[in-house]
Amino acid sequence: MPYEHEKPWKPFSPGEIISLFRSATFPWWIAGGLAIEHFVGRRLRPHADIDVLVLRKDATSLRRYLNGWDCWAADPPGQLRVWHVDEVLGGNVHDVWCRQDSTSPWRFQIMIDESNGSEWYSRRCHEVRKPLEEMGVSDDQGARFLSPEIQLFYKASSPRPKDELDFEASLPLLAPTQKTWLLEAIERAYGSANVWADRLRTLVSI
Repeated sequence: MPYEHEKPWKPFSPGEIISLFRSATFPWWIAGGLAIEHFVGRRLRPHADIDVLVLRKDATSLRRYLNGWDCWAADPPGQLRVWHVDEVLGGNVHDVWCRQDSTSPWRFQIMIDESNGSEWYSRRCHEVRKPLEEMGVSDDQGARFLSPEIQLFYKASSPRPKDELDFEASLPLLAPTQKTWLLEAIERAYGSANVWADRLRTLVSI
């Protein structure tokens, strides 16, 4: 019998995520490569999954909202286990896999991130922050997409070929304030020798 994480994916489309989360009373954002594609306005590459970012303070509300779904928390270093309704999620869990039932393919991942009052902050470096109101943008269909500079910050840790593609497509379109924020965030979290920091430094005057 295969492990849970080896079972197949059939990811929801952004439209299906919108329909699912339309009535949620907590903030949520489509993240990952799809957030980058929304920003650049075109398809860049295939996607094996779809990520939805939710703040940790809303995790219990999220799980109740998904009552009836089969949700599995990824305990570090990546062991999946069932996340029961009304179970308080441990602070070391940042990734949840969701499907409609135990026989269904995985539909989306929930990324759990941190906040303090009216600010988001990165679990990787608490000095990397943004006001919650600047975390994302909404489209006319009700979808919420994570701001590209936040998504690129997470991708900058150890860029894979697909991350490089997202970075190259986004870079010419980022506003000066976004480039400045991204450079400062990368240097704080990953150091000034980061390869993307080198690229950004040629474009930003701090």
